[in-house]
Amino acid sequence: MNEDNVCYAKSSPAAALTWITLAFFAGFAGVSAYGPIIGKLKETMVMGPLWMSLLASCPALTGSLLRIPFGAMVDRFGGKSPILTLLGLAALGVLGITLMFTAVPSPTSAHYSLFLLFGILCGCGIAVFSVGIPSVSYWHPQKKQGSALALYAGLGNLAPGLFAMLLPFLVISIGFTVSYVIWFAMLAVLVVVVFVFMKDAPYFQYREMGMDIDPDALLVACGQELIPSGTAMQSLKTAGSDWRTWILTFFYFITFGGFIALTVWLPTYWAQYHQFSLVKAGGLTALFSLSASLLRVAGGYASDRLGGEKITLYSFFILAAGALMMLMAAQSLGLALAGEMLLALGMGFANSAVFKLVPKYSPAAVGGAAGIVGGLGAFGGFVIPPFMGLFVKMSGQPGFAYGFSVFLLLAVLALLLLVVLNRFTMAETKVAVASP
Repeated sequence: MNEDNVCYAKSSPAAALTWITLAFFAGFAGVSAYGPIIGKLKETMVMGPLWMSLLASCPALTGSLLRIPFGAMVDRFGGKSPILTLLGLAALGVLGITLMFTAVPSPTSAHYSLFLLFGILCGCGIAVFSVGIPSVSYWHPQKKQGSALALYAGLGNLAPGLFAMLLPFLVISIGFTVSYVIWFAMLAVLVVVVFVFMKDAPYFQYREMGMDIDPDALLVACGQELIPSGTAMQSLKTAGSDWRTWILTFFYFITFGGFIALTVWLPTYWAQYHQFSLVKAGGLTALFSLSASLLRVAGGYASDRLGGEKITLYSFFILAAGALMMLMAAQSLGLALAGEMLLALGMGFANSAVFKLVPKYSPAAVGGAAGIVGGLGAFGGFVIPPFMGLFVKMSGQPGFAYGFSVFLLLAVLALLLLVVLNRFTMAETKVAVASP
């Protein structure tokens, strides 16, 4: 390590944030290519609803599962190699879809396994999220991580909504096959751009150059505050052995998992409960999705200034209030809209606050903690909707409003766990201060 306080690492925190966020966009470009083909496959494949639902959900399932190991890999290999691996796999999925529809314009049930494979490959792009979290964290000091992570996740989460509008527009304008050729070319270009411009955090660059690494000197010279301390498996074990990781996972299960769940639930809610057209129902759902993503950015700045614990506390109170308003709205459009926006506010801010706390509670295993929190937390998108449906069925009354009871109960439970988390954290801090 140099003694003249000169940083020999290439790139900068701002540039790294730009390229890592672009990689997150590219990951969503891969998985966004899969959604539009499901409708075409339903027309030509004679399959039961269970098999078709498996086909439709496989990208999200694999993307969630892969978040855990690939997030942990960052502590061992840095973020660039895992990101390029995931984007390459997603690009192969898009290429497979493109070639398949070129060769067989009307696929049959005999091609089911191939499209299942393409869905699994496309879903790899979703896992970029958990690689980006520790990659951004290693580039930024803790006092700026909330803002940086919020920009990364908030802007990145805009991609699904944007791509969901852009790809169908291309299909209608220039045809299905040409659109997918262009889409694959765009994804391939993004992969090349990330390969050329993205750099790992200074620690990983110094290690690759064979230089001795002094954490204090690295902080002074390059501004890198967090240092990984083991292999991917050690990172997962370290993060998993800390009970606070599992509380943060539950929080993210509610907020990000809930965000995914509501993007599926709200179109039906607005269309069937309020009798809106599909276009208007989709617009109100997009309002929730885009608002939650943009508010995530604001939540990151607030977390840097007020602390992740406080923002998490306020967020779950807001989330509970939003769920209660959705329950009380009946046929009141104004109350329902207000409830939806409060849910977006609570989820957006809480998502940022949770990942502000990840490097704070797991400074030596950020990758492992990000993988566990991001991967298992995302499963809320699969678990919450069935429970919402169960509450609707138990109520014995028509409409989808009663499903929001799930969020009210989860928010109350989260507030109780937050009290436990804060008390134990304060107790540990007092012990650390009292220790000589």
